[in-house]
Amino acid sequence: MRILILLLLAACALAGLQTWRINGLNHKADQAQLIIGTLSAGIESRDNAIHRLNDEAVTRERQEQSLRTQLSQAGKLARDREIHLQRLLNENQEMRDWYAARLPDGIGRMHQRPAFASAADYLRWLSGGNELPDTGKLTGH
Repeated sequence: MRILILLLLAACALAGLQTWRINGLNHKADQAQLIIGTLSAGIESRDNAIHRLNDEAVTRERQEQSLRTQLSQAGKLARDREIHLQRLLNENQEMRDWYAARLPDGIGRMHQRPAFASAADYLRWLSGGNELPDTGKLTGH
């Protein structure tokens, strides 16, 4: 009978030990699941960022292609206008004389001014200590 009691106590001790180990393993499994969930969310976020960047790259490529097409068309128009201007110059002596004539002084001074795309560009240029020439005064007179 004592042996049976000892065996039962040993079995209970082993069952308790196994339960403790199973609880430890369950805790580790829960931690692993948490880590897997965090990593999965990170991977999903990374994948979303990659897809967004790919979409932006495709959009940028389309825009670049459109700009290249517009540039090509503008270049062709400029060439066509230059050819047309040369034809006019070759056909008409009065036009050749006008084209070769020197610009009036006031117009020449206006061309010395820098071109500004915006008021901010103008203010930035002025803050550099640069001044616009006075177009109301004739130079050299």
